[in-house]
Amino acid sequence: MKSTQPEIELVRRAAGGDANAFGMLYESHLDAIYRYIFYRVSTHQDAEDLTEIVFLKAWQAVAGYQMDGIPFRAWLYRIAHNTVVDHYRTRKETEPLEKHLAISDEQMLLEKQVLVREEAQQLARVVGQLAPLHQHVLILRFVQGLSHAEVAEVLGKGEGAVRVLQYRALKELQALLMIEETKNV
Repeated sequence: MKSTQPEIELVRRAAGGDANAFGMLYESHLDAIYRYIFYRVSTHQDAEDLTEIVFLKAWQAVAGYQMDGIPFRAWLYRIAHNTVVDHYRTRKETEPLEKHLAISDEQMLLEKQVLVREEAQQLARVVGQLAPLHQHVLILRFVQGLSHAEVAEVLGKGEGAVRVLQYRALKELQALLMIEETKNV
């Protein structure tokens, strides 16, 4: 996704020290960055803390952001990615993804809800078995909805490399799901 003209102007103003312009950028990207971080760290408290750190780092570095380089959104995701990596370097404990795939009781009939929840838990268990880079690519592409180009920018890889990583991750996921299915028969 290309930066919109008003966003480019906000970035220019923020780079010049305009806190209100950065505040508008913050408001427009806060939810997406929080969701991205939440799916990587799995606790609301850690996600909130790390999101705050991401935007603090962005505010401190926005003057050096090159508008002709990567899109602002991808730049934020790269900061978020690096912040999550730093978080895991300093803290080795993890939580399973399936505990955060809650499905609202109000949205489904009980029978369907149970089936969907079981499938979501199975998928989360299997995704948790993938290599961290494969998990990362799948979360960015399918949970966050980033394009191949944006994922490439976040990971610092070429777009073709991201497509290959996604293909391998999906193949591995498919194989693991088939193994999981045979266990349940």
